[in-house]
Amino acid sequence: MYVGSLYVWRGNLPRDHPNTIKRRFTSVLCVSAVSPLVVLTWTNSVKVRPSPPLWALLGIRLEGFVPAALLPLTLTMVLFLGPLTQLAVESSKGIFHDVKAGFNSRSWSKCVKDLRWLRNQVVAPLTEEFVFRACMIPMLVPCTGPTAAIFISPLFFGVAHFHHITEQLRFGQDTVFEILTCAAFQFVYTYIFGAYTAFIFIRTGHLVGPMLCHSFCNQMGFPAIGSVLHHPQKPVVLLSYQLGILLFLILLFPFTDPAFYGMSPICSLLLTRSACA
Repeated sequence: MYVGSLYVWRGNLPRDHPNTIKRRFTSVLCVSAVSPLVVLTWTNSVKVRPSPPLWALLGIRLEGFVPAALLPLTLTMVLFLGPLTQLAVESSKGIFHDVKAGFNSRSWSKCVKDLRWLRNQVVAPLTEEFVFRACMIPMLVPCTGPTAAIFISPLFFGVAHFHHITEQLRFGQDTVFEILTCAAFQFVYTYIFGAYTAFIFIRTGHLVGPMLCHSFCNQMGFPAIGSVLHHPQKPVVLLSYQLGILLFLILLFPFTDPAFYGMSPICSLLLTRSACA
């Protein structure tokens, strides 16, 4: 439904054209509105008991909201310590000037008017995490268990990105081999990222964490690891990459400890696992 909705519109405009972006906003928002009804139908059909409130099951709840918004995002920023250090080192005016400029009202106003920024930082993180995590994982957990659901759900998320191949072929971007290689790499990257946000969603029981992490990763892009080897500040940047990965592994479970976020509604679904057997 999510991917198919992107192609219900006629026309051959590229994905970054304003008309294409606006139409796809409409499509994915409609799919996002329908998806909770699918979950609700499922909970009724398998007679989930006890049945948590639908919105709580989808990770939209107040209990533990603040730590759910801050801790996973902080954890993700720790993982990106290397790229963040690289940006700080390469900043011509200094990192504090860039941070100050980022919080400037004029800067935000410019971003909000940019349809590509809205797509990458707001609409895509919100709708993709809502559909592929919040609406999909509650239906997977009773059937597979939480651990298996973490590794199964991102398969759908990774495959969903293959639709970019058709557009690249249609507009003659690169060779077929380059397009397929890029698609394979993107699948691996999105699969790993999807498993990570699924882990966060199950551990915290909140949608806000995965959504903010998704937006942050879209902003950062894939780390330019190759450039580190030729960087003028190679020792500092390389150390920051290594330190970021080490701290991420150390903090992964403490920062996603369910004790910070209250009882996750997904846990109650494990009582109905036998209904899926």
